[in-house]
Amino acid sequence: MIQPTGLAVLAKLHLAERIRHEGARIDRLFGRAGDRVVLDVSYSAMPRGDRFGIGIHRASLFAALHDAILAEGIDIRTDHTVVGSRLVAGGRSLLFADGQASEGFDLVVDGLGTRSALAPPTGYELDYGALWASLDWPGGSPLDPHTLSQRYRRSSTMAGVLPLGVGAGETLRAAFFWSLKGTDYPRSRETGLAAWKQEVLALWPECEPFLEQIVDRDQLTFARYAHRTLKTPLEDRLVHIGDAWHSASPQLGQGANMALLDAWALARALSEHGDIAQALTEAIALRRRHVKLYQALTCLFTPVYQSDSRLLPFVRDRLVGPVSKLWPATAIQASMVSGLIGDPLGTLGLEEYSALVETQALPA
Repeated sequence: MIQPTGLAVLAKLHLAERIRHEGARIDRLFGRAGDRVVLDVSYSAMPRGDRFGIGIHRASLFAALHDAILAEGIDIRTDHTVVGSRLVAGGRSLLFADGQASEGFDLVVDGLGTRSALAPPTGYELDYGALWASLDWPGGSPLDPHTLSQRYRRSSTMAGVLPLGVGAGETLRAAFFWSLKGTDYPRSRETGLAAWKQEVLALWPECEPFLEQIVDRDQLTFARYAHRTLKTPLEDRLVHIGDAWHSASPQLGQGANMALLDAWALARALSEHGDIAQALTEAIALRRRHVKLYQALTCLFTPVYQSDSRLLPFVRDRLVGPVSKLWPATAIQASMVSGLIGDPLGTLGLEEYSALVETQALPA
């Protein structure tokens, strides 16, 4: 999900309208555990009522950014597996799996994600991951095409449907996901597709039109997650951003948005300082407080929705769920999900998308 934070950066790149067109506007996050509503977050609960998220396929977001790079004439090199880097006379060189090395660069920006070969190992892998499938939105579905819908059984079982928009095509799409413990994934494959579908439908019968489209186990991708934060995300002529610096469970949906904010902070700092080391220090300083805040929030809330605990879902369903429907909890939840707690936009000199003038551009 692209949140108001990420959308503010995309607007600076003149990509917000494309993302809005290809994605699906999300106005609400809604989840049930049996008959109990345990998640009900509407963006309209925030003081300014015109905020929203955008559900979009990662490939669509990638394509928009990739096309912008091509339009700028930036050189792209492919077919290289990065395994490390080293300082050389001309700057920092990338090391490749075939034994070759690049020339030296003034600065290497590591956006390789949680398992980046350029970053030292840290953190821990989470017990729970998820099976994902991209599907067509079935006609007549009772689910709201502007809501991220979820169903839970305790905190060990979760299913979700996220509208994805049309992408570059004309058919409305959706992402279906099923929470699964990593150690249970091999057994899940062995039990077969039919048994898995029965388990899903027992939790959420309305998903049948989505599951009918899954006819091969290979349509499902299993994603593993890790919680990690580099204490020092910068080295000499090297900076780590996004999941290469800080990664967590996608429970709050902030991964891509945090990476966009990191990239904007880096661009801003580089535009203001001729000295690279000074620019990197400022870029990290601009983002460190917001990163720490959301790493802590994700660490706090993930076990409530993805864990083996029986106590946490009991408290969630009988206490947190009802209280979260009351003000100011409604506004706090919406601000948390949108990524706006901690005022990351003001810190970076960004404005929210609806307040932006489209003539604004990325710093040179």
